[in-house]
Amino acid sequence: MPIYFYDIHEKPFGCFSNFSPHGFELDGEWWKTSEHFFQAHKFVDTPYLEQIRKLPSPKAAFDFARSRQSDVRSDWRMVRDDIMRKAVERKFQFNAEIREILLATGNVLLVEDSPVDFYWGCGSDRQGKNMLGKILMEVRERLRDL
Repeated sequence: MPIYFYDIHEKPFGCFSNFSPHGFELDGEWWKTSEHFFQAHKFVDTPYLEQIRKLPSPKAAFDFARSRQSDVRSDWRMVRDDIMRKAVERKFQFNAEIREILLATGNVLLVEDSPVDFYWGCGSDRQGKNMLGKILMEVRERLRDL
């Protein structure tokens, strides 16, 4: 049976969400959530990156980035998966308690059960790409090898 996750309050798998409050240090900076890191990196070499890093919540980071779509870096579609992979991997390396939850899933399929996101999640028809779930499973495999 797949593990479907979405809401950060659903235990124990809410920690798989990019909105979960599991911060980490990466590239010499503290990131409150993987969502902060992901959204900020849409705007490298701009003041927006630091503004997003300092926002109080992942929802604020998401909304800020969404409001500035015209300023997103031109190569975003080519680099977004790697940015997500970097953030997710570091989040689970840095936070032992959620790393154990991820590793305890064994080889089970992980699915972001977003009803609206057909790229990162499975979408309302559960036929989406589920890229976040795929990245979590990749990270799980790499963490096993450590």
